[in-house]
Amino acid sequence: MATLLDAYEAILIFLETGGDVLVIIGVTIFIMWMLIVERIWFFQIQYRANRRHTLAQWEGRTERKSWQARQIRQAMVSRCKQSLTASLPLIQTLIAICPLLGLLGTVTGMIEVFTSISFGGTGNARVMASGVSKATIPTMAGMVGALSGLFAITYLKRFAQRESELIEDRLTID
Repeated sequence: MATLLDAYEAILIFLETGGDVLVIIGVTIFIMWMLIVERIWFFQIQYRANRRHTLAQWEGRTERKSWQARQIRQAMVSRCKQSLTASLPLIQTLIAICPLLGLLGTVTGMIEVFTSISFGGTGNARVMASGVSKATIPTMAGMVGALSGLFAITYLKRFAQRESELIEDRLTID
């Protein structure tokens, strides 16, 4: 229990050191990773059932050559692609926002440094160091969040592309 409290206390100190923007970055990264985990869960569990249902529905058709059958096939493929790529643009947007929020943290931290210099002069290094940490920690957090999200979105987009091609190939026109 003491270890958990120590970890919680260390997180609070880290958030305080990084400033208010660090909390916003943390919330953004949390939302981004919740969406990523949801997509992975969807790909591993829900989409497989959807794919089986779509294939069974197509194979159950007696006629697959007409114009109408081709349109139905195209609609099935489009629905699968849409379900595969849902939330991916939002995840990409959150990835793009992370470094920008880091830069916002840099700006607010530097404003704090300049404010402390204007009030106390350059003699108080401790106050300046606090502002510098509020400038660098959010930048680092934003970049770490963006890089981790880039790895995940690359995997998700590759999986969605591969599955889209696979479903298109499996829905054969006789």
